[in-house]
Amino acid sequence: MTQTHHTSVSNQPPAESALVQATVFRPPNRPVPPVESALRPGSAPQQQKELSGIPVQEIHGETEDVEGYDQPGPESLLSGEWTAPSAVLPDIGQASFGPPPSAAESVHGPDDRVQILNTAMYPWSAHASLLITANDYSSWIGTGWFIGPHTLATAGHCVYIKNSGVAGRDGWVRSIQVMPGRNGALLPFGFVTSSIYYSVTGWTVSGDENYDYAAINTPTNLGSTTGWLGIGSWPDAELLATAGNIAGYPGDKPAGTQWYASRQISSVTPLKVYYDIDTAGGQSGTAVYRAIGGDRYGFAIHAYGGTTVNSGTRINRAVYDNLVAWSA
Repeated sequence: MTQTHHTSVSNQPPAESALVQATVFRPPNRPVPPVESALRPGSAPQQQKELSGIPVQEIHGETEDVEGYDQPGPESLLSGEWTAPSAVLPDIGQASFGPPPSAAESVHGPDDRVQILNTAMYPWSAHASLLITANDYSSWIGTGWFIGPHTLATAGHCVYIKNSGVAGRDGWVRSIQVMPGRNGALLPFGFVTSSIYYSVTGWTVSGDENYDYAAINTPTNLGSTTGWLGIGSWPDAELLATAGNIAGYPGDKPAGTQWYASRQISSVTPLKVYYDIDTAGGQSGTAVYRAIGGDRYGFAIHAYGGTTVNSGTRINRAVYDNLVAWSA
């Protein structure tokens, strides 16, 4: 990549209204489904054929077909070499914002989330559990999602801590362990440790939640194995008619397990998207995505819980351009 480590790029344009007038998107990368490969030369005839690729879950309509999930109505290294952390780790958002006023602030009414059990299947494989080590060596959790072979999108506060009040903690985090498709102590794709991140001055300098987004650069092309989601920017009316989908790694569930929920988008601004989709701390940085023609496209980056709605940084044209540049 042409950028240096931790390059801050401003996404604050002179005219916010110009950010969301046009549609722009780039497609995802769906992994090759498993197929029987030919026998290796010299192998015994009775030897079973090998499988290559990872399974892909097809999507029909706007929401994922996850067993046990009913969308609420509008009113309502190698995995074998890795040991899961024994301690319950806090959400990375607490490093910058402090503890939430209520453990259930992001779950509104009945908890609609369902656990994803086959996390090695796309699109769940494109979502990664993040183990974040801050400058003071404290540990935190978050979520990221692949947008290219060596790049994940995430929240700005997952890579850059602001106003913690703890000596030596603020600033770019020390390292992030990226574990795609994690399922508790199982890592179907292993993990990589990253230390190259990108964000914007709107977050790193101003700490403005409207610009709370970032990217993580991985040292390998792990995303080519897991697949990645597309990204796009769409006008207000189209997003308001869209069902948002969110998967990730919430801290109020068993450690390292992936959970999913979906609901219609509630409202939008030029810089934010609001939705009544249940989330919890630990899911900061995950994708808010939609389905188009059987493919999945992120249109916001989840970042905040609220007492009535949750919210994410909208992928407008400025955000889109930065994500594309960071994943080049």
